[in-house]
Amino acid sequence: MIPSRAFLKYTRVTHLYLGVFIAPALFFFAFTGALQTFSLHETTRGSSYKPPAWAMTLAQIHKKQTTVVPVRKLPPPEKGDKADRVAATPSAPVSAPTAGASVPAPASTPSSKLHNAMPLKIFFLIVSIGLFLSTLSGLYMSYKYIHNKTLITVTLIAGIALPVILAMV
Repeated sequence: MIPSRAFLKYTRVTHLYLGVFIAPALFFFAFTGALQTFSLHETTRGSSYKPPAWAMTLAQIHKKQTTVVPVRKLPPPEKGDKADRVAATPSAPVSAPTAGASVPAPASTPSSKLHNAMPLKIFFLIVSIGLFLSTLSGLYMSYKYIHNKTLITVTLIAGIALPVILAMV
């Protein structure tokens, strides 16, 4: 064979087996990434939504490579909160500001206009679906156009088993 043809064949075979090996991880990240795009793995403030345990666990593996989901703690009350509540009650005397005291200005936001994140979320959902379908079609082609289906299957099983074993260690 011509050296460039040999290199091309080697590259194609390497791409085939490497793609089959990482396909399960691509499926996992495409699926869990889509869940996380819409925050289906966590509760948000003011919402009654409680995510299923499997979604929280998969998201934790995706983000932190561990199955241990930390318990969310309530934020500690700020030091000024109690004083603000006392000042807000009608029975508390209201004192006039002194001439030397400065009144804090309201915090200015960089943009008073709210940003609509939904179009970008939909785009990344489409990306997740595309990654999932592209990986699925790659697996189909690897079985369709290669003669050694046993080696493809062993490589695919290794791509599933190795991360599971590593997660248990």
